[in-house]
Amino acid sequence: MRKYGYLVVEGPHDVEFCYRLLSGGNRASGLQRVQSLADLDKELKVLVPDKFPHKGDLQKRVPVPLFLQSKTHSIAIHSAVGDSNLVDRLEETVAMLNKFPFTGLGIMLDSDSQETSAKRYSQLRERVKKTSMGLSFPVSPGAVASGPPRCGAFVLPDNASQGTLEDLLLESAAVQYANLLPVAKNYVDAAIRENLIPQNHRQDIDKPAGRNKAVIGAMATLFKPGKAIQTSIQDNAWLRAEALSIPKIKAVQQFLADLFDLPIEHSSES
Repeated sequence: MRKYGYLVVEGPHDVEFCYRLLSGGNRASGLQRVQSLADLDKELKVLVPDKFPHKGDLQKRVPVPLFLQSKTHSIAIHSAVGDSNLVDRLEETVAMLNKFPFTGLGIMLDSDSQETSAKRYSQLRERVKKTSMGLSFPVSPGAVASGPPRCGAFVLPDNASQGTLEDLLLESAAVQYANLLPVAKNYVDAAIRENLIPQNHRQDIDKPAGRNKAVIGAMATLFKPGKAIQTSIQDNAWLRAEALSIPKIKAVQQFLADLFDLPIEHSSES
């Protein structure tokens, strides 16, 4: 019987980030992306919406998780499309699969607000306590309760600093793309410094993580013109080879391994 895991993250970038760490970045896990519904473990098929349009909205993306499977594990990674939906998404899934024997249930979120990582985690933990799930997250972010089920939450980038996934990608870029990174930074910084961005388009770049997101986006569009950042995370070397030795990235990978009871062995692929 497989071990089952479920992780809720904020957005599609986070989904691909976890996918790379669980599969391509961990050769011992044996996990592979599930492409066909016919290949999906029957126990998790309930998580695949069977009606379109979703909730009657033709413009709304159907919220299908990314599924990973091996001979020993079946894991779903679900985008909540924003931090306010994280606990609700987890609660919906636990209710849908009532008393299902999950090995691990977890949440991953950014620390990109004015609040500290500790406060964000504390608020999340209290919200989980108030639900009907019966879960008790550990006192500290990044820790995993022994369960069953194992549970916990990781606050990016490192459970302590304020920031986002992009902070980790910038550390990766300094190793993997050392020559391109300063060019991308100069491009973005010049546009901001010279006030070249129209005022009605400055809302996102002026956010705390806006500059970092723009730098990563500038690099990603060179690798895959016209493609989204999550595609670059999947296809390019952000989370390969030496990048997997970066302490903050290793910490996320270890959290996922602990949460889902996985062996961990870094991939050497380039």
